[in-house]
This record gives sequence, structure tokens and C-alpha cells, in this order.
Amino acid sequence: MSERDSIDQEEIHSKVLRAGRRTYFFDVRSTKANDYYLTITESKKFTHDDGSFHYKKHKIYLYKEDFDAFKENVIEMMDFIVNEKGHEVISERHQKDFKKEENTSQAQNTETPSTERFTNIDFDDI
Repeated sequence: MSERDSIDQEEIHSKVLRAGRRTYFFDVRSTKANDYYLTITESKKFTHDDGSFHYKKHKIYLYKEDFDAFKENVIEMMDFIVNEKGHEVISERHQKDFKKEENTSQAQNTETPSTERFTNIDFDDI
């Protein structure tokens, strides 16, 4: 790679968002014509049984001519999700205090049996 190519790929501005096992990188880079574009990279950590790990990465290249439509679609989809499901995170795996199943299985043993959690319903009343 020539020095010019490495300069073209130089990061102009970067921001990192850590979200559990995922990390998102937002990088402004320069084109050969010295214009800017955005790359969004999702990096997810995977751990093997032996304790070693690797990362899988997915990258989106976003150019200025697509910014408005991309932003409109992202905002529309986010608004839809919040309007339909609210801000509360439903999946306990995504809760900050989530613990692996081995730890939660002990707590489950002390809970009320599942049949006692339901209200008795008389279907003749419906």
C-alpha cells in the first residue's frame, strides 16, 4: 500500500460505543478525492471453550449522498420500536446485571412454582 493510500484511509474522527459483547466504531475517513465518508463497524467478541477468543466484524460504508435517507430510516425504525415496545429492555440478557444461567438457576429454585404464578380463571365467565 502506498503512502497516499494509507493517508486516504486515515481516520479523521472516531467514536466508540461499547454495548455488552458488541462494540460499535464510528469512523470518518477520507476518499481519494479528499471528501469524507462514514464507516460503522460492529465488532462482536466470541469466546471458545478453551478460553481463547476472536472477533467478528461487520462494516457499513455510508457516503454523504445517502446520509439523509439513512438517518430518516434509522429514526423511523427506532421510533417504531419505542412506540411499539417502549424503552424498557425486555430481554434479560441485555440487562446490565444479567448473570449467566448457572447463577440464575439457584435463584429460580427459590421462586414460587410456575403454576402458582397464574391467577385462576373461570372460562365460563368469558
